Parts: sequence; C-alpha cells; structure tokens
Amino acid sequence: MESEASARPRLSESMRQKKPSEAGQIWPRALRELSFRSLVLFFAGTVCSLVLVLLQAEQRFAPLPVLSTCWVSGFGGTAAVAIGLAYPCVDGCVGQESGRSDWSSVMRCLIVFFGINEASVKIPFEDSRELTLTLALMSLCLWWLFDRTSAGFGLGVGAAFVASSVASVVAVGLGSFSDSDNLGRPPLWLPCIFFAGVVTFGHLGRQLAWDKKKMA
Repeated sequence: MESEASARPRLSESMRQKKPSEAGQIWPRALRELSFRSLVLFFAGTVCSLVLVLLQAEQRFAPLPVLSTCWVSGFGGTAAVAIGLAYPCVDGCVGQESGRSDWSSVMRCLIVFFGINEASVKIPFEDSRELTLTLALMSLCLWWLFDRTSAGFGLGVGAAFVASSVASVVAVGLGSFSDSDNLGRPPLWLPCIFFAGVVTFGHLGRQLAWDKKKMA
C-alpha cells in the first residue's frame, strides 16, 4: 500500500512535467502550419493578381492603371491570405462545412475563375449591363459548383463590396478607370470579379485547412 501511495505522487509529478512540454510543442507546430498556409495563399494571390492585371491590360478594361504592378500584386496576395484564413474560421464558428474536396477541385475552381476574367475582356458585349449580368451569373455558378454554403456566399458578397469600395476610393484619389463609359467610376461588373475571386481563394484556404486536419 505504501509503495502504491508513493508511486501516485511520482506519476502526477511526471504528468505535470509533460504537459508544459506538450503545450510548448503544439504552439510552434500551429505557427508553422499557419505560416505555411499564409505563404501558399500569398503566393497564389500574387501570381493570380499579376496574371489578371496583364489580362485586363490587353483590353480597354484596365481596373487600376495608375497603380504599379507590385502594389496590385501585393494587395492581391494580402487579400488572398485574409480570405483563405477567414473561410475555415467562419466555417468553424457557424458549424458549416462546404464538403470535402481535393486539389483537383481547387484547380478546376481556378480555371473557372480565370475563364470568368477572360470572358470579361474577350467576349464582345453591347453594353456594360449585359456584361455585368453575364458575369454575375457566371460568378454565382462558380459559387454553386465549388461552395454552396451561406457563409461562403455572405463572405463573398461582403468582401466584394469592400473591395469595390476601396477601388472606388483609389480611383477617385489617384486616377480614373480606363473604361470611358463609367466616367472614372469602377465598372459595374467589377464586384462580380471580386466575388468570384473570394470564392476561389476561400476554396483554396479550406483545402489547405482540410489537409492540415488530415495530417494531424
């Protein structure tokens, strides 16, 4: 009996010594995972921003011609990090999941996103309203195919509104948009492009978070 009683304090002391060490290992691991996800999102956002700027510059619809390419790509990378990290957090808060996907789904989502941007500059439309309606339908189809969650839709609409407001302020303060039909204001179809981009990088962020769960 005495040996058992003396062994219990030793076990409790050893458990107390292990808990701080385990906690010390969890935090660096979480920081490494968060840093890796942020780097992937920033790189993807930067590359996509550069490609889209070059694509838009080929036509008369150049979204922000007065801004340097580095500024636009940096802003796109930062926005991709914020969106990609926010989507899994919001899913966890509301208890809503978009369904398990794979990297092929992410690649298809990126292809559709670039296709929407390609359509905005390549397909001839009679006026901006027709273009806006077409891009809105295509963006909603993108959300329906790869998201289908109310949280994703709400984040997409909110982020598109904020991005369009920022673009309006920048356009008024630094220069005008190249589309002469808008009299220096952002084109009507621009929020549709932002919405599609938010859904795309939210999908990428969810996939990165899902991979982290599988490895844990």
